[in-house]
Amino acid sequence: MSTLRVNNIKDASGGTSNLSIDGAAKAWVNFNGTGTVAIRDDLNVSSITDNGTGQYTINYTNAFANTNYSVVGTADGTHNGSIVSIGHNDNDNSGIQTANTRMECRGGDGDPSAKDPTLFCAIAISS
Repeated sequence: MSTLRVNNIKDASGGTSNLSIDGAAKAWVNFNGTGTVAIRDDLNVSSITDNGTGQYTINYTNAFANTNYSVVGTADGTHNGSIVSIGHNDNDNSGIQTANTRMECRGGDGDPSAKDPTLFCAIAISS
């Protein structure tokens, strides 16, 4: 049996392309949400926008084909052991976008205020 090994797959225009499999993560990001927001590592994420305490926009390098995708997130931080919840944030009434996702992090355990996590991770999945 032969094994195919490549470093990069090129698209039709010669640019580097990511392998796309239906139902697989099309984008993911791990970033610091405190102070100056900084991406630690990612796939298909061009930048993070800090929209205020606990509110971020994840900007995709390659936009999704439509808005029928799912995003899940996790966070951790110095919130005295409180539970952190992540959800889609639509404060600007923009709805779900193909080029970005707006997310929000809030505390739990009786303190539902917005929180800046030291670790924020999100995964976007689409067919």
